[in-house]
Amino acid sequence: MSFAFNSATEQQLSLWDSYESLTPREKRALEKSWAKVFAEKIFPKIDETPYAVLYSDTASRPNTPVNVIIGALILKEFTGQSDDDINTSLMFDIRYQYALHTTSFIEQPLSDRTLGRFRERCITYEKQTGIDLLHDTITALSEEMAAMMKVDRSLRRMDSLMVASNIKKMSRLELLYTCAANLANACKKQGEVLPEQLRHYLSADDKNLMIYHNKSEETSDKIASVLADAAELVALCGSKYDELPEFQLMIRVLSEQAVQQEDGTYVLRSKGEGMTADCMQNPADPDATYREKAGKKHRGYAANVIEEAGENGSVITDYQYEQNTHSDSEFAKETIAALGEQEEKVTLVADGAYSGRDNERLAQENNIDLRTTNLTGKDTPDINADFRFNEEGTRVIECPNGQKPKCCSYNARTGQCVVSFHRSQCEGCPYANKCTRKVFKRTVRITISLNSKNRAMQQRNRETEEFKALSHFRNGVETVPSMLRRLFNVDHMPVRGKLRTKFCFGCKIGGLNFLKLCKYEQRLVKCAQISAIA
Repeated sequence: MSFAFNSATEQQLSLWDSYESLTPREKRALEKSWAKVFAEKIFPKIDETPYAVLYSDTASRPNTPVNVIIGALILKEFTGQSDDDINTSLMFDIRYQYALHTTSFIEQPLSDRTLGRFRERCITYEKQTGIDLLHDTITALSEEMAAMMKVDRSLRRMDSLMVASNIKKMSRLELLYTCAANLANACKKQGEVLPEQLRHYLSADDKNLMIYHNKSEETSDKIASVLADAAELVALCGSKYDELPEFQLMIRVLSEQAVQQEDGTYVLRSKGEGMTADCMQNPADPDATYREKAGKKHRGYAANVIEEAGENGSVITDYQYEQNTHSDSEFAKETIAALGEQEEKVTLVADGAYSGRDNERLAQENNIDLRTTNLTGKDTPDINADFRFNEEGTRVIECPNGQKPKCCSYNARTGQCVVSFHRSQCEGCPYANKCTRKVFKRTVRITISLNSKNRAMQQRNRETEEFKALSHFRNGVETVPSMLRRLFNVDHMPVRGKLRTKFCFGCKIGGLNFLKLCKYEQRLVKCAQISAIA
C-alpha cells in the first residue's frame, strides 16, 4: 500500500455531494453542531506528512486518507464509540462525513479493519524507531487549539494520574499456572508432543480445579507442583521455542517468583527476597507494573499531563505515558528537558511530588520557573532560611545573626554541614530560641543542609499572595484525571500493553481537547447572540 495525500480537490463539493441534498433547516442544524467546529478548526490542521513512513514507496493501491483516520480516532473518543460504531456512523451520519470532509466520497473510506491496521502500523514504527507519531500529531493540534482559545502560554500546570491496566489481579499460584498453561498450549500448536504429566494443562477445566477449587492449605503444594511442571516445560522447549512470547514470559515469571536450585528445580521466592514493583502482574499485560500510592494499590501505567489555561478555557498541550513505577520527579525532569530553553520565562506549577534540587536547577537553566504548591514530609525550622551557604552548598558562610562559623565540615553522603561557633558568638543571640543548636562547653554546633534552607524558603513562600494564586491555578488541573476517568473511561481501555494503551490514551487526550474547544466555541456563539440582542 503506497502513501497518498488527501488532497484539497478530493474534499471539494461535487454535484452528488450528500451535503447538497440537505434542506436549509438541516444545514443550519449541522452548522450548529460539533461537526462544523471539527471540519473547520481541527481537520485542516492534521498533518499527514509524518505518516508517509508507514507505507510503501512503490506505486500500489493508495492508503486510506491519514487525516480521515486520525480524525475518526479523535471523534471515536469524543463520542465514546467503538471502532465498529465510528465506522457505521461515518457511513450513515452526515455529521461525521461533514466533520471529516467525506461528503463528496462515493463510498466512505473506512472499513472494519482500517483503524486497527493503522494502530498496528504506528505501534510497530514506534517499536522500531522510538518515535510516537500520534503524540506529535496530538500535541501539534493542541498547540493550534491553544492559539485559537488564546490561553496564557507563559503559565502551565502539571499533574499525573494512575491508569489501570484492564487485567485481572492474580495470586502467585494463578500467575505461575497461567504462564505454564499458556506455554503448554503454545508447544502443542508447534506440534510438540507433551509428556503425560503435562497434558492436563491443555484441558479447559484444569484451571478451575487448580485455582478456583483451591483450599488455602493446598496452595503451597500446588505451587511446588506448578514450579516442577514449569521446569520440565522449559527443559522440553530447550532452544527450539526461545522466541515464543509464552516461553519468554515463562522464563521471566520463574526468575521473578522463584529461585533455581543446584539440581535445576525451583523454589518459591519469599515476597521480600528481591521482588520489585516491576514484577509481572498478569501475562495478558506483561508491561503493567505495581505501585502503591496514597494507600491504594495500582496495576498498570502512569500518565502526566501539562495544561495551559486562560479566561477562555484550558488545553492539554503535552502528555507523557509510562509504567506506573515512573515517579513524578522523573516526569518533571523529562518535561523540562522536552520543553528546552525558553525565550520568554515560563512558569510551570505542580504539586510537591515534582520538586527536587536537580529539577529546579534544570528548570532554571531552561528559563523555566518550577513552582511546587505543597511540600511532602516534615516542616523545616523557619530560621534555616536565613543561613548563608556557598554556591555548592558545601559550606555555611554566615548564620542569621551575621556570625561566621569557627569551622564547618560537609558530609557528601547526607548533604549536611556540621557547623561550629564559639559559644561567645551565640551569647545574647536574638535567634537563640529558634535555632536548633547543641550547646557544649566552648562551642555551639548546628547541623544544616542547603536542602533544608531551600525548603524553609519554600515554606515562607507558601504564605505569600503569589503562592496562593498559583496554588489556586494548579488546582484546576485536578479536573483532567477526573474527566479522563468519567467521560473517557481511561481505566477501562479495550487494549493491553504499554504502547497500545499509550496510543489509546493519546486519542483520548485529543478527544478531551476537542471537547474543550467545542465548549469555547459554544460560549462564543452565545456571546454573539447576546450582543446581537443588545
